[in-house]
Amino acid sequence: MYKYCNKNPLGKLEDDCVIRAISCATNRSWDSVYDELSDLAQLNGTMMDSKGFVLWYLDSHYKRIPTPETVGELADMCDGVILCTVKSHICCIKHHVIYDTFNPSHRKVEYAWKVKD
Repeated sequence: MYKYCNKNPLGKLEDDCVIRAISCATNRSWDSVYDELSDLAQLNGTMMDSKGFVLWYLDSHYKRIPTPETVGELADMCDGVILCTVKSHICCIKHHVIYDTFNPSHRKVEYAWKVKD
């Protein structure tokens, strides 16, 4: 199942999927996640949306889990709160529901992390 969710405080559709997904998964404000990622990226001399930085951040905060073929399959099989990456994007799954600004259920999963049960 898919549900539209845009955590951007101004409702804009920006290239901010990392911030939106983490905000959704952790119930933190978009601004709070933006500030944290921006500060960490600056300390690491990188951009907060670079794939290497995002993978490092997620691996250092959450447990990586095995993944099925698609986001829809992952949503069907996993309880709890999950963050998952697909090519050039990241989304949030909460209790079998995919939260995003579009429905990525058919996309192939790259990696996934269990945020909480």
